[in-house]
Amino acid sequence: MEPATMAWTLAAAGFALVYWFVWVMGAAEVQGKRAVDLQMGSIADDKVGDRYSQYWSFFRSPKETAAAATADKVPAFVDTFYNLVTDIYEWGWGQSFHFSPSLPGRSHREATRVHEERVADLLEARPGKRLLDVGCGVGGPMRAIAAHSGSDVVGITINEYQVNRARSHNRKAGLDAQCEVVCGNFMAMPFPDASFDGAYSIEATCHAPRLQDVYGEVFRVLKPGGLYVSYEWVTTPLYRADDPEHVEAIHGIERGDALPGLRRQDEIAVVAKEVGFDVVKELDLALPPALPWWTRLKMGRLSYWRNSLVIRALTLLRVAPKGVSEVHEMLYETAHHLTRGGETGIFTPMHMVLLRKPATAAE
Repeated sequence: MEPATMAWTLAAAGFALVYWFVWVMGAAEVQGKRAVDLQMGSIADDKVGDRYSQYWSFFRSPKETAAAATADKVPAFVDTFYNLVTDIYEWGWGQSFHFSPSLPGRSHREATRVHEERVADLLEARPGKRLLDVGCGVGGPMRAIAAHSGSDVVGITINEYQVNRARSHNRKAGLDAQCEVVCGNFMAMPFPDASFDGAYSIEATCHAPRLQDVYGEVFRVLKPGGLYVSYEWVTTPLYRADDPEHVEAIHGIERGDALPGLRRQDEIAVVAKEVGFDVVKELDLALPPALPWWTRLKMGRLSYWRNSLVIRALTLLRVAPKGVSEVHEMLYETAHHLTRGGETGIFTPMHMVLLRKPATAAE
């Protein structure tokens, strides 16, 4: 092959490779975001590094963040966290920011949809019902549950950028008349008492310093007799606080996911009863015969370096803001800790509780 021909061939192959990595492989499962569109939420590009440093400093000792002196600062840092990670989540994960058990012969996207539709079925959702999504993110579960059940769904998230992303997705899905999104703190929700027929939270309440605060708010806004389903992030009875490997895995999960300390599995039902709920059902959906939920996290080194190189190149070209590489690295390390938590059985992201507000509860 002549040198000129070889050069053109290599150039064409290089262009095709970049196109594949950035525009094809760089897009999320559900075409949520492309690598070239990455932002850091509502944070100005020149402030990303500072905000990341502040976040990391605050959550470097997760248990300390739940202390009385700092608990009131947690919501602001959770907001910062989702400004930093929302676009990366959409790029690499899709519009549903949660895990699900793997299903034989089914894609991750299908398994995610089944996991979400289970919520609608547990709530006995149907047309005419009004549901609350507590910590809705960009609204992936909201849209799946609304489409599956025909119910109206109102979501609440603390992050304004996620509100705008969710509303955009709702419009594109043709569900904006059925799905509404509100910006607010789920520990002090801007809804009247007894205004929802049902409620759910999917891997969201783990951000609350005190579970009583968010469960108490859900209890308040539910109508008497209303059901509430929550998928909780918890440590299991296999966790040993005197095992350094266990401690490092759990602390790594907390640091990398803006958590003010993971709760124990046996604490969830106790808190639910404390605020007034009846516990209808409690089950760890990660237990066999469920297949591992963490397989999706086992990104090969080649895939990691591909994504890392794409982000670094886009940062160098000033397409992506400075600091996104550090956030990507943090999420990669967190994925390792989550995988270890799943493999050792010391952590589950899907401890399910089905709760009911007593029919005799005062409105």
